[in-house]
Amino acid sequence: MTWEGRSLTLSALRRPRPQGSTSAGVRTAPAAQGCALLANMVALGFVFGLVLSLLLPADASAAPSSSWMVVLDPVKPGGPYEVIAQQTYGRMNFTLRVHDVLFGDVWLCSGQSNMQMTVSQIFNATSELSDTAAYQSVRILAVSLNQALQELEDLAGVDLRWSKPTSENLGHGDFKYMSAVCWLFGRYLYDTLQYPVGLIASSWAGTPIEAWSSERSLKACGVPRFIPSDFGTGPSENSVLWNAMVHPLHNMTLKGVIWYQGESNINFNRDLYNCTFPALIEDWRQTFHRGSQGQTERFFPFGFVQLSSFLSGATSSEGLPHIRWHQTADFGYVPNLRMPNTFMAVAMDLCDRNSPFGSAHPRDKQTVAYRLHLGARAVAYGEKLTFQGPLPQKMELLADRGLLNLTYSQQILVQRQDKKIFEVSCCSDQQCKWLPAPMDTFSTQTLALDITSCQDTLVAVRYAWSTWPCEYKQCPLYHPTSTLPAPPFTAFITNQIPDDLSKGQMISMHYDHILL
Repeated sequence: MTWEGRSLTLSALRRPRPQGSTSAGVRTAPAAQGCALLANMVALGFVFGLVLSLLLPADASAAPSSSWMVVLDPVKPGGPYEVIAQQTYGRMNFTLRVHDVLFGDVWLCSGQSNMQMTVSQIFNATSELSDTAAYQSVRILAVSLNQALQELEDLAGVDLRWSKPTSENLGHGDFKYMSAVCWLFGRYLYDTLQYPVGLIASSWAGTPIEAWSSERSLKACGVPRFIPSDFGTGPSENSVLWNAMVHPLHNMTLKGVIWYQGESNINFNRDLYNCTFPALIEDWRQTFHRGSQGQTERFFPFGFVQLSSFLSGATSSEGLPHIRWHQTADFGYVPNLRMPNTFMAVAMDLCDRNSPFGSAHPRDKQTVAYRLHLGARAVAYGEKLTFQGPLPQKMELLADRGLLNLTYSQQILVQRQDKKIFEVSCCSDQQCKWLPAPMDTFSTQTLALDITSCQDTLVAVRYAWSTWPCEYKQCPLYHPTSTLPAPPFTAFITNQIPDDLSKGQMISMHYDHILL
């Protein structure tokens, strides 16, 4: 970057510099006299432009503001480059060079402990830690743990500056850095994209969504300010992590976000999560779009992990099926009307009852990250591929045979027949109860349930509505080629069942947040 007189000019030189190279075009702004040389430069480029901050000295009274921003025009992915900042003031020349700068896609990874788990804590950790040489174009940054009562403009600290991946950087102690889900997600993306990927980890164990949400979004959902004093292990006050660990990043240009959180809301503001989570997504999108001068897409892709299974002793988890549902804004799938441009990795089949970190922290983060990366490839990069498991789209009541026939939108792989994982709501005299509906016959896209246990009015059906639906990768239903599990769902049967049930009766269904 060259700073001449009262204007700024930015240049990024490829290293080694090719003969006859030219400066990249930029937007310019008038410069105040007496400004110091460039500081706080982000050492990784972004696909939609590089945002750089210029900090003025405290005694720069001529400056109306203490910060500057320069936005580089879009640059093709690649590198390494050398970024040069020069200031001429009178007879003094100041030059700052930042080496090994890459241009690519930057993803922010946030959430609580399952996002914070490091590579050293997961299955095959030794192999994963040694497999870094081929991924030197993936760069990582870890935000340090900090809280603030007001929105900060700069990070209070980082545990790891922009760095190349090494075994030390990726496995720096339990629940420290670098996030295993974040790293593996980026690595899988790089295998597909074959250009630089930047990963920012900003997470804190034992934290509720309220701590990661701005006051604006919490107010929109009517979230109370009160937090129980014995809430959990991490900060729980409203907005304190948004203020200190997310908002300071808002000038960066992001490709997208991945999120792994929800455990701390199983028994706290659980039934507000269907509002607070979509509100968080919308608020982050607005903030990063504005902060990056429009370089970050207004509706940038947002991926998340639907929670895995816990043993009952690990946490009070009777609300776990509910929070999984609320993670989708009560649709059961994403993207949806309230959560556009989102993708989800179902993890209920990735349980780990023997995890040394507790069953709430399953060690198979490779499959989690792989499922996330499939969603990113489809939603963020427009690939035509299967990125979510099958959901039923219609039902047929075969009452004379005591069956409820489900037709799925995709092909299904019935890995095993289960007698309890499907349930039907059976109602009589305004009293309803859930009864098992054993799996019966099936084909490539249909599945029949035995409903003979219901002798009254059939009101609804649900699937995998429990804390621990199945053992590791042993849920009954998957997509046959992608091996993605069918997600949990609950759905009303919307019309009354007629008295004459001698023939097959088509009935409608819809997914609804009321029935839990």
